[in-house]
Amino acid sequence: MELAELGRRIYSTAHLTGEFLLRSGQTTNEYFDKYRFEADPVLLDKVAEAMVPLVPAGTEVLAGLEMGGIPVVTALARHTGLPCAFVRKQAKPYGTARLAEGAEIAGRVVTIVEDVVTTGGQIVLSTTELRALGAHITDALCVINRNPDTPAPLTEAGLTLHALLKSEDLSDR
Repeated sequence: MELAELGRRIYSTAHLTGEFLLRSGQTTNEYFDKYRFEADPVLLDKVAEAMVPLVPAGTEVLAGLEMGGIPVVTALARHTGLPCAFVRKQAKPYGTARLAEGAEIAGRVVTIVEDVVTTGGQIVLSTTELRALGAHITDALCVINRNPDTPAPLTEAGLTLHALLKSEDLSDR
């Protein structure tokens, strides 16, 4: 599927209008309900397939951020054959009590996977925590970057953002 068609399909599936508060604290009248395209197995598979070329060479583990990055990373892992880790916002005090479940990240080249990026705040927080656990992280992937450029917090954290789509790529045309 061509990228323009993928953008149209995501738009028709996930675009909402109204007043929405974003994680960043910003308010917007246009929102992409990521769970709508992530819950569509055919569309999610097409998204993952289109993201494969964005995975940096040398990546050893794909790390999906809770919660929206989890379905994306799982689908992407199916297309790349790379193992994945599921990254919590904070480690649970029970069970394995791990921040990152699944594939081992210590000493490995890890690429962060997220669904929608506005400021990149959660990517920066998670990257800091994963680096403290021994992961080598220089790149992050996302389905939609709501910005025309990489958000400053990501570049300040030494991260390169690879976005499949930007807001201007999503329309009904």
